[in-house]
Amino acid sequence: MSLSILNNVNLAQYTSWMIGGDADHFCLPTTVDELKEALAFAKQNQLPITILGGGSNVLISDKGIRGLTIGLRRFSEISTEIRDGRLHINCLSGTAKSELLKVFLKNQMGPALFLAGLPGDVGGGVVMNAGVAEMFTPREFMEMVDSIDVMTIDGEIKELQKSDLKISYRHTDGWQPHIVMRVRLSWPYERKPEILTQVREANKIRLSKQPLDMPSCGSVFKNPEGYKVAQLIDQCGLKGYRIGGAQVSTKHANFIVNVEEAKAADAWNLILHVQKTVKEQKGVDIVTEVIRLGDW
Repeated sequence: MSLSILNNVNLAQYTSWMIGGDADHFCLPTTVDELKEALAFAKQNQLPITILGGGSNVLISDKGIRGLTIGLRRFSEISTEIRDGRLHINCLSGTAKSELLKVFLKNQMGPALFLAGLPGDVGGGVVMNAGVAEMFTPREFMEMVDSIDVMTIDGEIKELQKSDLKISYRHTDGWQPHIVMRVRLSWPYERKPEILTQVREANKIRLSKQPLDMPSCGSVFKNPEGYKVAQLIDQCGLKGYRIGGAQVSTKHANFIVNVEEAKAADAWNLILHVQKTVKEQKGVDIVTEVIRLGDW
């Protein structure tokens, strides 16, 4: 076996929140064959499998994750082709969205503006149908996706067209119970020389409004229909509210930041407190974007 399987690995270092306990077993495949090896190891040893992508939008339990955790941080590859008036991009699911951003910036194309503020990897973009509040084109990740490859637990690869998937706000169904392995995207090849300046300006605005200098998972809650969740939380006076090492950001109320060695329990209890307070004061149920992993 060419793939290294590590034991008792702390997962905080693999998340943007810098929170989480240990994985019983952990690996970082870099190729399709190594991903197959990881799945074969799990099957042979009857281990449950957890996929950890870019590490944003997840909260890993303080108790860690049982079985085999497959980290996709190094599962990265990207190629491009201009064909039929479109830029086609083919990438492995662990490819960072920032690599996709570089491709669109190099070609001076509109999706660069959309991608500039998105953390995590391409696979996570599919699974979460990542999106932004701003009126950009696109506004959701799946608008760019043509098809995906998934790998079954037995290492078989299947191609799914976009029409095979059920796409909704911040969520995509139809790829489960498999692993999103490869993503194919395309966009009309229209160069916009002004895009670089627009991305710089958008980044300046984000830096001023979001706590990008602190560990966080990105946006914690989805926007309820007809509301902006950050405004609801702010109106409840929750900016700066803290439990343990986790705090509602003073810059942006839909961010929870790790200010001092926060535990997963701190972040989760803070999430529950925010949900309860918004429900009591505003009568609105708010739902998390963030996904919990591990033993709770």
